[in-house]
Amino acid sequence: MPLYNVKVKWGKELFPNVEANTDEEPMLFKAQLFALTGVQPERQKVMLKGMTLKDEDWGSMKLREGATILMMGSKEEDVPVEPTEKPLFLEDMNESELATALDLPAGLTNLGNTCYLNATVQCLKTVPELREALKKFSGGLAAAGSASLVPAQSITAALRDLYEMMDKGSSLPPLGLVQVLHLAFPRFAEKSEHGLGFQQQDANECWTELVRMLQQKLPAKADPLAMEDSGQASRPQSLIEQFFGGSFDTELKCVESEDETPTKGKEEFLQLSCFISTDVKYMHSGLRSKMQEQITKLSPTLGRDAVYTKTSRISRLPAYLTVQFVRFYYKEKEAINAKILKDVKFPLDFDAFELCSTDLQTKLTPMRDRFKEYEDSLLEESRTVKNKDDKGDGLKKNVEQHPYWFPDDLGSNNSGYYTLQAVLTHRGRSSSSGHYVAWVRQKGDTWLKCDDETVSPVTSEDVLKLSGGGDWHCAYVLLYGPRVLEIPIPESD
Repeated sequence: MPLYNVKVKWGKELFPNVEANTDEEPMLFKAQLFALTGVQPERQKVMLKGMTLKDEDWGSMKLREGATILMMGSKEEDVPVEPTEKPLFLEDMNESELATALDLPAGLTNLGNTCYLNATVQCLKTVPELREALKKFSGGLAAAGSASLVPAQSITAALRDLYEMMDKGSSLPPLGLVQVLHLAFPRFAEKSEHGLGFQQQDANECWTELVRMLQQKLPAKADPLAMEDSGQASRPQSLIEQFFGGSFDTELKCVESEDETPTKGKEEFLQLSCFISTDVKYMHSGLRSKMQEQITKLSPTLGRDAVYTKTSRISRLPAYLTVQFVRFYYKEKEAINAKILKDVKFPLDFDAFELCSTDLQTKLTPMRDRFKEYEDSLLEESRTVKNKDDKGDGLKKNVEQHPYWFPDDLGSNNSGYYTLQAVLTHRGRSSSSGHYVAWVRQKGDTWLKCDDETVSPVTSEDVLKLSGGGDWHCAYVLLYGPRVLEIPIPESD
């Protein structure tokens, strides 16, 4: 692989040991320069011995180890821009212009089959605790050169920087994140059959790897309300374990030997799997079927392989519950990951109570009772308001938010109630083809369809149509957030 460590001179600054890979597109090299200087790739003029680097290919530019490359260009904020565009009316705008006019969040440019990454990034961006932790992360991109690449640090820093740029509101290419992802996981950098662009990748694999990298670098959040010794046996070390991690109580019982004592254990998870069979029509039943399954293992009492029933019950619910619909399976004949298109309904509001252990159900009950009391009071209030001439009497503006976690376990869910906040969908017939899109809740019934750089408003009704059953977008990964109990505070006179 033609890798060179070069020096980059920008104004009075010199950056040594910048890695240039001439097998990759020049835009990825420019992404490194953007991470170092803050100069957007389109503003960069990169030169070597009088030759200017193009965006598409390296052309006849010959690199050598230790060469000094000159970069010219200034940061966007340093350049005063005089508005020259004529006013546009909404009805005359295309989707991209409409997104800007409506102040919609930033989209992400597809760099050639990178929609799987774009959709994952948009879904994870809906978690405020993750955004907060990334802003506090002080690590930088690892020094250039494969020997010094620290995947977890580079990916965490690149995601932090990308979110910061997205907050400015205009769509942009995720160049830095793509580059470090390719360096950390070469399979994501595989080229297509004809060598033009990258191969499509599995979005859930990308989601899993990103979360695993963040798990290594983002420390657990301290709860200012928790007592120093709250009795929690093992505190999570990572923010990911804290807010995305759950646990199962498991029991293995041998079907073929009544005398064998059942084995109890614990397992951790960062996402639940919804298996899709012919009789699964709803997400809840797909999750429940995984909770009791038959496996084969060596029986110590029988001295041979025997059938066991494995029963799992959730013993810790995370604040943010990730559910993967297991839609892909390997077809040996065609050598592809074929897709199950079956329609499986999922709810906007999910109750995980039935999937929990008896002990956890007992712990969840007090907060569930409070939700019920509040809902009953709303019902009673609506009846009272209907009987009044002045229907504004019952309105209250301020609300008190009750914690959604247990006092001794920040990042947990203390009710079992969840609200859907992001859906990652796939359209196509196999995981190595097709197209991925993110659908994220903005507020209330307003959702955003994040189709690469195009962001457009949709409704919850549109989101519920993503349950599958045809060639339209099918839900693949769902992200549920905690349902928060908000009780209005009566205004004082």
